[in-house]
Amino acid sequence: MRAAIALVLLLLTADLAHAAHPWAWLGVRIRDLSEQEMDELSKRHGIKEGFGVVIVDVLEESPALRAGMKNGDIVVAFNDRPVTDTRLLQRLIASSAPDSDVRLVVLRTEGRRAVPVRLVTMPREVAGERVAALFGFALREPREQEGAAGSSAPVVGAVEKSGIAERAGLVAGDVVLQVNDTAVISRDAARLALADGSADQPLRLVVRRGDQRTVLTLEPSQKP
Repeated sequence: MRAAIALVLLLLTADLAHAAHPWAWLGVRIRDLSEQEMDELSKRHGIKEGFGVVIVDVLEESPALRAGMKNGDIVVAFNDRPVTDTRLLQRLIASSAPDSDVRLVVLRTEGRRAVPVRLVTMPREVAGERVAALFGFALREPREQEGAAGSSAPVVGAVEKSGIAERAGLVAGDVVLQVNDTAVISRDAARLALADGSADQPLRLVVRRGDQRTVLTLEPSQKP
């Protein structure tokens, strides 16, 4: 389920437990290479062992787009440090300051290319989605048949198996009515309310499940 949540979100997803506000943003969706892709990279580019991260989507009005990054680019280095998987690239972005200049090395069909990028501050809506991901869930827009007539309150679209949200009792299909002390009437409002919270503090949600309202407290993971 973690992969499903990651696909919904606008990656890069930072390791928020160790990231300070504000967070840097590149503006791409990413995934790990398959074993077959690693073998193909090794043969095509003469690399002893294939590694890297695939850019699945470059978002509009993002630093990545302005820098000329493309869907299908394979990121193999960040400031001269080899990038072996998505988690490492996420941590490297998270540890960078907004408005800092970084250098990515990407592989394309025509060869290797260095791409200078200036990171920016992560948009608040995206930061809210990152907080939700840290707690192990993702939100979506309500479908026509869901919720009360005329309601646009967001719906829990995915819950990470054995994650914080699942342990607190959150389930896919719950309608989110309140985030901490803020009532939310739309997905955008919920994302902004989540961004106002803290990744290392409990998150309180009021949800509607059928005809019942339930208050859930999601406790952040305690890391050594």
